[in-house]
Amino acid sequence: MILEKIDREILELADKADEELKDIYQDIDRICLLNSDRILSAFIENRVSYTDFADINGYGNFDPGRDKLEKIFATVLGCEDALVRPQIMSGTSALYLTFSALLKHGDTMISLTGMPYDSLQEMIGICGDSSQSLKACGVDYEQIDLIGNEFDEKKILDRLNRKDVRLVEIQRSRGYSQRASLCIGKIERLIRKIKEVNSEVIIMVDNCYGELVEEREPGHVGADIVVGSLMKNLGGGIASTGGYIAGRKDLIAMVADRFSAPGIGKDQGANFNLNNSFFKGIFMAPNAVRGALKTAAFTAYMLEKLGYKNVSPRYDEKRTDLIQTVELGNEQDLVLFTQGIQESSPIDSFVKVLPAPMPGYPFDEVMACGAFTQGSTIELSADAPVVPPYALYMQGGLSFEYGKLSVMLALTNIRKQN
Repeated sequence: MILEKIDREILELADKADEELKDIYQDIDRICLLNSDRILSAFIENRVSYTDFADINGYGNFDPGRDKLEKIFATVLGCEDALVRPQIMSGTSALYLTFSALLKHGDTMISLTGMPYDSLQEMIGICGDSSQSLKACGVDYEQIDLIGNEFDEKKILDRLNRKDVRLVEIQRSRGYSQRASLCIGKIERLIRKIKEVNSEVIIMVDNCYGELVEEREPGHVGADIVVGSLMKNLGGGIASTGGYIAGRKDLIAMVADRFSAPGIGKDQGANFNLNNSFFKGIFMAPNAVRGALKTAAFTAYMLEKLGYKNVSPRYDEKRTDLIQTVELGNEQDLVLFTQGIQESSPIDSFVKVLPAPMPGYPFDEVMACGAFTQGSTIELSADAPVVPPYALYMQGGLSFEYGKLSVMLALTNIRKQN
């Protein structure tokens, strides 16, 4: 039994955590209820039926279930339209599809949140030599760094006032960096100011890890296009693949033409008998996000009380995504923590996590993800580049109870070794 392996002091500290975090847990429950209301209302409004789960194969013509699913996603994300397909294999895939549809030779895009996370850098052409990167296809890339975790508004607005930028991208989550993730309120203020100086520029938000964490989504505050993965929040731990792009109807039409072919757009695409899991995934997503957020708050509390430095967000900070980070200070503790998460996973618990190369990343990585869906980060996972300051990035937890068990075991592993 997992509980029998956990250090007594860790168990006692966990009891204190549950007592002190009651108000935080209650607020997470409140947001879960609000988002559940939005999703359930969208299901009822779109008259979802058992027949919408039918397996439509081949060309995928005439799939009313797919059409309803995309309307639900658009509603939940505050957008006019959406493309939700199993052929989109990840958040990175969804981002590349969006960029390549909306950016052509000679266009300029700007990252407003500084350097993108590792797996996007080769896609853009910041590193690597892919013939299909945005840079290789003639797209000019610029970035404007954050200043103290705030948008550099003056620089952004001065640059956009020249009216020669096609698209700006906001990365909501921190990625592999120590800056904080960006709340919807900050994004809303910037979007409003951008539209005052340049109403033509496309404002895109990489929404990965952020869906349903707050009461509103980027589409509700003026984002033109919003992108994410179904193996994160909106898949609810049930969708086994897939991604989404939501936004203005004209932009989604362009992305759909790139996804399939001009003249076909959204009208084709087999569902691989996944409609049921996609509907069920978004239906259960608020509850999965709630479990992940409580797990993150609990983890932060435990780490802070055990004396770890640079725990971010702190346990009592407002959250805008699922990611919890901590600097463990050395490679041994980093590996031990991830091994503890893997050891308490329902799948591949017997696998010993060790540093290893990973496609799309420049450094060796440690990754614990004993998930029902390979690489699913709404299920509990922990990963990190094995470089100083040995910062761990943890996310997910389909239920608070499972997440709590895993975290306590991971902390016990470190205490026993040290």
